Amino acid sequence: MARSGLYKTDVKKARDALLALGRHPSLDAIRIELGNTGSKTTIHKYLKELEDEEGGVANGCMTVSEAVLDLVERLAMQLENESRAKIDECQVQAAERERYHADTAAEFRAQIDSLTAQLDQVRNAYNALADSQEQRRTQLQSESIARHTAEQQVADLKERLLENEGHRRSLEEKHQHAREALEHYRHSVKEQRDQDSRRHEQQIQQLQAEMRHLQQSLVVKQEEVTRLNQEGSRLVNEISHAELALRERDTRLHQTEQKIDVLRPFQERCNLLEKDLAQKEKMLVERDTQYARSVVDLQQSQLQLAAATAQIDSQENRIAELRGLLDKFQPQSLGEG
Repeated sequence: MARSGLYKTDVKKARDALLALGRHPSLDAIRIELGNTGSKTTIHKYLKELEDEEGGVANGCMTVSEAVLDLVERLAMQLENESRAKIDECQVQAAERERYHADTAAEFRAQIDSLTAQLDQVRNAYNALADSQEQRRTQLQSESIARHTAEQQVADLKERLLENEGHRRSLEEKHQHAREALEHYRHSVKEQRDQDSRRHEQQIQQLQAEMRHLQQSLVVKQEEVTRLNQEGSRLVNEISHAELALRERDTRLHQTEQKIDVLRPFQERCNLLEKDLAQKEKMLVERDTQYARSVVDLQQSQLQLAAATAQIDSQENRIAELRGLLDKFQPQSLGEG
């Protein structure tokens, strides 16, 4: 379409000026000479009219390169016309695509609204699941603290029970040692008495035999009898001391038995502690069972949370893809080439 104010004379002046400068009057050169005014189609039309008016003189005077340039310019003009027709067709197609994209964008917006609502529902379910998981975690922590406290009480009771058992065994060992020592002392005293009795009888028999057979050694025998009597007195004194020691041992044994009687309530207390310990262990087993169930519930909650998180990520990725497609299908302005 010709620009208003551009005339054939202007094109002729620009062409003649370029020829006077020794330059080829191409379409671009003439348009630059005109101050970048007018379209190439108009300039090409005026040039063709000038060539027809001049009767082809200019064509006869053109060199081969100028003819080639002119052919190239003509081809460029034809290509430009075809391009403009193609652009018009593309603009029509673009308008149709714009309408299609607008409809598609509306559908995508409706899907986005629906997915946003679904996402809100999933987020609400996620928040509820997170709150439930936090409550289970708090309950599990309380159960762990209670279990630790019960284990500590059981450990303390076991320690006290071991101490009482050790003390009881120590007393039993002492009592057993005292009985064995007393029995050994009684056995040794009895053997000593038997030996002394047998020896005394043997000595009396020997003295009687010596008195019958050795009257000459009566004085010696009498001295020996006196010595034996003294020894017997000593033995009697030793036996008295031994009996006194035995009575003292019996007294200590009686005191030990009294101490054992005193320790019997502790034994009963130990039995009660053992029963209490058994109950604590039973409670601990029940707590362990509850703890295992809580762990299973927590794992299930974590699986549900992971599934909800994956669903949220999938929904967000789909929304991002839809938004990308929406941005891609937005109407784009097409400028002239």
